Formats: sequence, structure tokens, C-alpha cells
Amino acid sequence: MTLVYVNNGGTEEVGAAGRMRLAEAGGQGGVVLPEPLDRLRRRLLADDERAAVWWLGAHGGAGETTLEELFTGSRAADHCWPLTDADRPPARVVLVARTHAHGLRAAQSAIREWAAGDAQVLLLGLVLIADAPGRLPHSLRQLADLIAGGVPAVWSLPWIEAWRVGEPPAPHNAPKVVRRLLEDLRAMTEAEGLGENGRPVMSHTNVNRED
Repeated sequence: MTLVYVNNGGTEEVGAAGRMRLAEAGGQGGVVLPEPLDRLRRRLLADDERAAVWWLGAHGGAGETTLEELFTGSRAADHCWPLTDADRPPARVVLVARTHAHGLRAAQSAIREWAAGDAQVLLLGLVLIADAPGRLPHSLRQLADLIAGGVPAVWSLPWIEAWRVGEPPAPHNAPKVVRRLLEDLRAMTEAEGLGENGRPVMSHTNVNRED
């Protein structure tokens, strides 16, 4: 997979072949943790709390509930690392952030937590959701590129005017990159054996429309 940025001017593929690598629980090690106030909260999942993928918003308004609405079988993590008991496999997590400076820095901090081994989850990647129409300013693009090097995969979703004006997120008003996100995550989770033993499987939310 390549690192893909999507904007109002089209889709641009950035040279990042091979960036999707095997995700590992608990990070990479050798990384200094952020300051305590900059770390995300943690929550131990109950035995009946299961999801194919947990969307973890790195900051308020990141878009984790929007993605939960789009994909059946996934759940928003409420800005908390979803931790599991030692006898259960680690939760599959995708970080979510907006592309403004605060959002990118929050994503960077969360990635440092994971890379330092302080969050025992299986990090699949990062979804960056545009905070405004148009292309990213150069400085934010550089920061996004830097952050992309710290995670197994990155998906970038464009500004969606329909969602801004109150239309519920759904496959019919979502860009094509959303389908690619679903396909990539399905491939990654199926490679890890997700879907077996009664675990949830991701799919698009079905929406009945009146024409």
C-alpha cells in the first residue's frame, strides 16, 4: 500500500511503498514517553466489549464516532487506549486525528506512547481527516509526512461538506478512499485471524435511502 493523501484537487500518492508493515502490540521500544498530561487515558475492556477495530481519537473532535458510524463491527474508543486482560489478544486500534496543527501534534504524541510500549494494543495505522477544504499548508504537510513514518499505515480522508451540514456519514456520501480504508483494514485484520472464534468483522454500515 502507498501513503495516500486526498484533497479537493484529487488523489496524490506519496512515495511510501512498503510502509504498511506488520503491526506489533506494545510498540517498538526505545522511545521516550510524552509528558503525563499529554498522554491519552486508558480503559480496560470488559469481556463482552469486542470490536474488529477500535477508532482512537487522538484529541476531541478527531472523528472517531464518524468512522464508527461508517463501519459496522468497529467502535469508537472514547479517546482511551482500549486495553485487554493478559488472557485476551490485544485490541486492534486505528488512531484518528484532524489535519490542523493541534490534531497532528496530538497524533504524534499518541504514536510516541504506543512506540514506547506504554499502550499494549495492536496499532494498525492512522486516519487523518481534513479539517478544512483544500490542500494542506506546506508546514502541516511536512508534519504529516513526519508522523506517517511512525505508524504501519496512514489513510487521509478529505473534507466532506455533506457531513459538515448535518448529513449522517454513510457509504453513499463518503469518498472512494473510505472504501479503500475498509478494504485495507479487512486485509490487515484477516491476516491476523480476526473474524474467527466469534470476533466481529468490519463492513460498511447499511443505509436505506428514499429516492
